Amino acid sequence: MKFFDATATAQALPFPSLIERLRAMFRAGCHVPARHVHSVQTPNTQGTVLIMPAWTDRYLGIKTVNIFPDNASQGLPGLFSVYTLFDATTGHGLAQMDGNVITSRRTAAASALAASYLMRPDARRLLVVGAGRVSSLLPQAYRAVMAFDQIDIWARKPEAATALANDLAHQGLPVRAVTDLQAAVRQADVVSCATLATQPVLCGDWLAPGAHVDLIGSFTPTMREADDAVFSGASLFVDTAEALQKSGELLGPLSRGVISASSVQGDLARLCSEGWPGRKSPQERTVFKSVGTALEDLAAAIAVYEYWSE
Repeated sequence: MKFFDATATAQALPFPSLIERLRAMFRAGCHVPARHVHSVQTPNTQGTVLIMPAWTDRYLGIKTVNIFPDNASQGLPGLFSVYTLFDATTGHGLAQMDGNVITSRRTAAASALAASYLMRPDARRLLVVGAGRVSSLLPQAYRAVMAFDQIDIWARKPEAATALANDLAHQGLPVRAVTDLQAAVRQADVVSCATLATQPVLCGDWLAPGAHVDLIGSFTPTMREADDAVFSGASLFVDTAEALQKSGELLGPLSRGVISASSVQGDLARLCSEGWPGRKSPQERTVFKSVGTALEDLAAAIAVYEYWSE
């Protein structure tokens, strides 16, 4: 079995090729059973273990995610993840790699993949809301599908937005930190939110006609980044149908009748299939809501293994 640390895992996943890997996997499909969730209780702490399997005829992968919120008191991250890849015909282990890198890079790549179908072809201004791990990857991921002239970064802590903008600017990207979120939203062609917000930070009344909205952060029923007006009259797309069951971003508007299950016009599998319509007009507002899927993890893990095998 081969072992790939965070650096080696990231090196094997440049965004142009990772996005194409995801596109191909969504077109081909794979087996993705329901994730397993287990509560872990010890005398000193309480945590959660997520087990996310997926497989094709050739590869079998399992991501294990350990979530221990009390780690903050020890100065440790609250989440650790490992991905293990197996041969699907024999079950023998092929590789183990950094699951955090797999998750963050495939998440950013999936947003860029969706945007390639849903944003206007003349989109030139990107706004990233948030300054965490996934937010830091979004500008590079989006630049793999569109040559943005300006990328703005906003975060609740202005110093975090400034630090991220400076780092990305040193990588050669046209990035700046902004402090007026409403003004930045009004000027943006694409707004990508990756926060841990539990109350809306994005208002639909701020959005310009024809804007594309990418919502990443709300992955539990109690989390939410966008208000109801973001969805009103918009064309809604999701990564998988699971988004309607687990994201507060959609559960709230569903309960209030702002949207219905039939409001969803497609998922990533359909967007990636030949002939399925994405954006239909320049003035149309499109919204993409993702919660992640083991299909994306498997596609990324295969890419890491084959990159280093070659």
